[in-house]
Amino acid sequence: MISKIDKNKVRQKRHQRVRNVLSGTSERPRLNVFRSNKNIYAQIIDDSGQVTLVSASTQDSDFKGENGSNIEAAKEVGALVAKRAKDKGIESVVFDRGGYLYHGRVQALAEAARENGLQF
Repeated sequence: MISKIDKNKVRQKRHQRVRNVLSGTSERPRLNVFRSNKNIYAQIIDDSGQVTLVSASTQDSDFKGENGSNIEAAKEVGALVAKRAKDKGIESVVFDRGGYLYHGRVQALAEAARENGLQF
């Protein structure tokens, strides 16, 4: 019998390879992206202190969209996380795409965060 490839396990292995090299510091924290079928999540993480500094998702009360799984929702989450980071004094971050391709919702979130003042 032919077994089906688990795409999430492949993504997690790819993410682990990236994480072996990429790390967030207190001066330049890591902007991590996770997307599910229904929602998209973004966190700004200080890996040296193992603490989440800022987070935003389509499940937040500040999210105004109806659908959490499209490009418009990802743009809104990117803008929201950038605004919250600016309020905390975070200017530049390291982008961690979470093992996903830089395409679609992940790309829309990143570009919206850049347009709203985050540098990476």
